[in-house]
Amino acid sequence: MTRTIVSGGLVITAAEEMHADVLIEDGKVAALAAPGSSCADGWSAEHTIDATGKYVVPGGVDAHTHLDLPFGGTSSSDTFATGTAAAAWGGTTTIVDFAVQQRGQSLRQGLDTWHAKADGQCAVDYGFHMILSDVNEGSLKEMDLLVEEGVTSFKLFMAYPGVFYSDDGQILRAMQRAAGNGGLIMMHAENGIAIDVLVEQALAAGRTDPRHHGEVRKALLEAEATHRAIQLARVAGSPLYVVHVSAEEAVAELARARGMDLPVFGETCPQYLFLSTDNLAEPGFEGAKYVCSTPLRPREHQAALWRGLRTDDLQVVSTDHCPFCFSGQKELGRGDFSKIPNGLPGVENRMDLLHQAVVDGHISRRRWIEIACAAPARMFGLAPRKGTIAPGCDADIVVYDPHAEQTISAATHHMNVDYSAYEGKRITGQVETVLCRGETVLDRRRFTGRAGHGRYLPRSTCQYLA
Repeated sequence: MTRTIVSGGLVITAAEEMHADVLIEDGKVAALAAPGSSCADGWSAEHTIDATGKYVVPGGVDAHTHLDLPFGGTSSSDTFATGTAAAAWGGTTTIVDFAVQQRGQSLRQGLDTWHAKADGQCAVDYGFHMILSDVNEGSLKEMDLLVEEGVTSFKLFMAYPGVFYSDDGQILRAMQRAAGNGGLIMMHAENGIAIDVLVEQALAAGRTDPRHHGEVRKALLEAEATHRAIQLARVAGSPLYVVHVSAEEAVAELARARGMDLPVFGETCPQYLFLSTDNLAEPGFEGAKYVCSTPLRPREHQAALWRGLRTDDLQVVSTDHCPFCFSGQKELGRGDFSKIPNGLPGVENRMDLLHQAVVDGHISRRRWIEIACAAPARMFGLAPRKGTIAPGCDADIVVYDPHAEQTISAATHHMNVDYSAYEGKRITGQVETVLCRGETVLDRRRFTGRAGHGRYLPRSTCQYLA
């Protein structure tokens, strides 16, 4: 039995803050004790981590990543090895990535492909959602089998006709199936049919620059799709989780549904909280770095997103980490914004950016941990093992220095991508030491993790629905 003590820090969970020592035994949290009393109680350990003057917080749970994802004629640039190592650098100890069912394939074929990509490669723990690209009788039946084995969430797209798009009838059928098997439907809510009309018209008029990506993917078309998804879920009797919410009007749709006590949930991402259409409009082709979908919005939308996080109309902040290098990948869209691969890097930056939101007064310290750790763990069936610090949970522990100052830069990040979406941003707070199931993967800003330490996590159903 191996033992570690994390001593002297301020332990912060979604529920409370307390100065405490944390005893870890064989990868689990064994006990918490008042500072210094651990010695009096006879605790002994092979390793002691001094967290005096620091926060001790749960490892982050990033429930929305796309590692090694084929998209737009290329693939996202982080593999499971590089992406999970970068996650560890940023204080995230669990990711939930998206396995993809290709058109004409079974769900099982898609899931097996993603297991093969990840097996033996991950530095931190991981699970999978399942993207349904081909809703038919076979894939609907397979949903039941996947829920039974711990893949309990299914993503559908109202966007990307010809690639991932499902029509309302297919969406309704999938929702009905989820209502019966306990699965959670995740929705990319944008009216892709209407967006494609606007894309065609923009290109025909010579509007080809990256900024037009945001202009054609209108906030009203996100709100309309969000509203439609909510109504379809009501008809089906299904829960609904709307991913990467970016627009004030979409937040209003979620708030209205939650005001009716519907099982409707929402996620936003750091890029919508800290970036805007100003970035898409950067000169030359620089705006291509910020092309993602849903798109960045005018800065005025940010207030509604922060308010939604405070009022719990938005429950989770994930990254939608889907990096493409500027050189050779984003450049595929020179002269045609519709060919720019959609996605931003961010898995390494989420915990730090949300701590900056604490510093800036947008959220409290406990809400930081709620939206980054506890809520995603409960939402996707990983609690109480993940997302908190309590006896019996996995010893996913981050020692966080709230006073350290850093400047985010591609020169110093560990994601496998040649730019940072937050280049030059100065923030206060930095991850110092990270344990994943009791094993140190980052030791005072020195990476000690390894590919293969991370374990696959079968998940239970959404714990907000129990």
